[in-house]
Amino acid sequence: MIVKQSDTGWLIINQPAHGLLAFSLALQWSESKRPDFWPETLIALTEHDDGQPAWDGQNHLTAAGTPLDFKILAYSAEQCRNLIGVALQKSRWNALMASMHTTFLYEEKRGTDKELDEFLNQQADNQEKWRKQYKATKKAAQYGYDFVQWCDALSLILCQQLVPMNGRRLEISVGPDGVPYYIAQRDDSTLNVDPWPFATDSFTVYVEAFAVAQVVFTSDDELYRAIQDAPVQRCEWTFKR
Repeated sequence: MIVKQSDTGWLIINQPAHGLLAFSLALQWSESKRPDFWPETLIALTEHDDGQPAWDGQNHLTAAGTPLDFKILAYSAEQCRNLIGVALQKSRWNALMASMHTTFLYEEKRGTDKELDEFLNQQADNQEKWRKQYKATKKAAQYGYDFVQWCDALSLILCQQLVPMNGRRLEISVGPDGVPYYIAQRDDSTLNVDPWPFATDSFTVYVEAFAVAQVVFTSDDELYRAIQDAPVQRCEWTFKR
């Protein structure tokens, strides 16, 4: 979950909803800059954070009983394997993108956990095998994943409300074309991305969030029911060139 404290409790966005927002942003990308295997890449982007732990026990709570933000969540080999396993049932390209995502997230932790090291070694072998099965170059695969990562980064910036005030720029990420992209908010609250990578001069995207008033929970079930009963907020952003 993406969890942000508010003056009335919590604003919660589910990880799959963040993936859907990333997909919505990807649809706006200029056609000439799209990666290979476009439908598969879009599906991989939509599902790149799936396979989260079940709503059971206290999987989604901190030790204090508050909703667990994704940044606090520890590495889970089971979640990574679930993500890749689901992707593999669709296509090798989907599995390749999912596998590269886990490498991107956890390669820097290599050497801290034996199970993680074994997982990362397995993914390096899988990625080489799946590229060959798709007759895709390493460069093409990297371009595809860099696109996924860029859309993921922009979606997270929006969901976490990280766009600076007063027109200050924030780097989104280096895009698949090797170019750094920046986001800024105008006085009228519209957003600009520089350089502009999108096909149209203006578009609007949104994500569903839940305004949960209860602050502390005793179980996942209690939090889950609170989310289902909470008012739905449509967080919306308009981009203009």
